Amino acid sequence: MSGHAPLVRDLEQSIPAATGGRAAVAGAGDGSDVAGLVREPVPDLILVDLLPPGGVAAIAAARAAAPKTRVLALAGDGDPAAELEALRAGASGILPRGDEALPPLLAALEGWAVVPAALLASLVERPVRPAAQSATAQLDESDQRLLRLIAGGSSTSEIAGVLHVSDRTVKRLTAALLRKMHVSSRTEAAAVAGSAGLV
Repeated sequence: MSGHAPLVRDLEQSIPAATGGRAAVAGAGDGSDVAGLVREPVPDLILVDLLPPGGVAAIAAARAAAPKTRVLALAGDGDPAAELEALRAGASGILPRGDEALPPLLAALEGWAVVPAALLASLVERPVRPAAQSATAQLDESDQRLLRLIAGGSSTSEIAGVLHVSDRTVKRLTAALLRKMHVSSRTEAAAVAGSAGLV
């Protein structure tokens, strides 16, 4: 994890206990340490604080170094523009600060897209943009159905149940969908879906 040392220490203790030891948590002092977090063993999660300078760059670096590791951003000063930049850099979601961070963090580990309600509302209420239309124009009916499920916040297991396929197949289909849309995360795909008027 990167930044906000008190919360990092709390989560280092809370996550293993909450997941029965299934999730590995790594700690780092600041964004400059992110590269060291993605060495073996690769952590299940990297959390980057948006308050210190360089948070968005740290997210991009972590995504490039460990594409399969979830990267979450810890909300900064409430600026939607900064949070949107974090999503565009590859963050899987935005976590609130303080004691309420753990439940959405655990949800993100289960495959949920975690976005503050205010940010999600602003994305959905934006007028349809040509770039968003371009990103979704080539999607067939099955792609659009998957995208709507993702944008609706369904987890990997829930999507598998709806589509009657395995979790592994959902992950493969999701990866293919992200490539088609030229986005780097489920959360960014959901934002594009909102801008394109698909949800």
